[in-house]
Amino acid sequence: MEGFALTGIFLFSLFLLLGTGVWVGLALLGVAWIGMELFTTRPAGDAMITTIWTSSSSWTLTALPLFIWMGEILYRTRLSEDMFRGLAPWMARLPGRLLHTNIVGCTIFAAVSGSSAATLTTVGKMSIPELRKRNYPEHMIIGTLAGAATLGLMIPPSLTLIVYGVTINESISKLFIAGVLPGIVLASLFMGYVAVWSFVRKKEVPPPEPPMTLGQRIAEARFLIPVIILVLFVIGSMYLGIATATEAAAFGVIGALVLAAAQGSLSRHTFMESLLGATRTSCMIALILAGAAFLSLSMGFTGLPRNLAAWIDSLELSPYVLIFALMIFYIIIGCFLDGISSVVLTMAVVEPMIRQAGIDVIWFGIFIVVVVEMAQITPPIGFNLFVLQGMTKHQISYIAKTALPMFLLMVLMVGILVVFPELATYLPENMRPGPG
Repeated sequence: MEGFALTGIFLFSLFLLLGTGVWVGLALLGVAWIGMELFTTRPAGDAMITTIWTSSSSWTLTALPLFIWMGEILYRTRLSEDMFRGLAPWMARLPGRLLHTNIVGCTIFAAVSGSSAATLTTVGKMSIPELRKRNYPEHMIIGTLAGAATLGLMIPPSLTLIVYGVTINESISKLFIAGVLPGIVLASLFMGYVAVWSFVRKKEVPPPEPPMTLGQRIAEARFLIPVIILVLFVIGSMYLGIATATEAAAFGVIGALVLAAAQGSLSRHTFMESLLGATRTSCMIALILAGAAFLSLSMGFTGLPRNLAAWIDSLELSPYVLIFALMIFYIIIGCFLDGISSVVLTMAVVEPMIRQAGIDVIWFGIFIVVVVEMAQITPPIGFNLFVLQGMTKHQISYIAKTALPMFLLMVLMVGILVVFPELATYLPENMRPGPG
């Protein structure tokens, strides 16, 4: 009962602060401070200062603003238009037409960033203006983007999978390989949803693009080549061991600048605008991350995540019921914590639980990523919702409503993983990656 009372106090405090119009990052800091002050003996001010500094000065996070800057360069020069122009002819013939550029664009960029926020920002900057110009329904533009951007957590490289692998001492390479097929299946589910929508709501589908021959489409694909080269350059530098994710992000920024200069669309004005835009977005995300880090610390000191996990363990559930219970559990705590914090705070209790139940730890890592993806688009602290709010100026409630079908597809993805566990285990078992 104590855990439920703590949850109620956290929720009440959060909604109270958000309802008064306080910035999200400050609201998270406020809730965490209340938890530390009322339910722990550690000085709240000292803990808050230490946590904010630690989270803000993390070397791992330097990849995020660099990838965001790369996206800003793509957006403010003709490179993003060219990426859209190169994708559009191949998507225009599909049911749902150019809405597929959101999903395919996120899938491509997810293979570069490993970050849901960076994927969302880059592809959103590219596709939202173009789709609005063509009068696609706003709810479909926002919803498909919110859902597809979560692929940044699934398709390698994934920061969540790295943390999970380190926590349970499992091969990072195997986890990366395990994420490939489920990532493709989830992207296919999103594209299937767009296709079904186009048949059910035919009146909402804009007029088709002018017809193009195969030769014309191949010719238009040349506009996609610079971005594909950039993606391969960034991915190749990581997978060949030449660069870390942060260094690869720096290569991406340099590559984007070089391509924009070669294209003739890089000027002093676009350079400064891209830099300022990346700074604004990064600061917004950094404040939310700092608040989330302090909230994670506060909840860790109160013991709430561990107590909830221990309570589930005490129920002695069968493997299938346990998976369902853990899905609900991670969705709930994912509403208040980022994915990495959710994994770190609970894995000490959950790992023995899943091993005892005979659940494959590689499979469970992919399961964790899918449920953490759900949390990215669920209120009140769905991270993608706030990033989209900053980009589109829509209300959080509206964005969450548009993302609901994508959330339900992720629930379906969990079901597919349960019925067909080979999706996550086949490649790791049959390919022999190196250690780590």
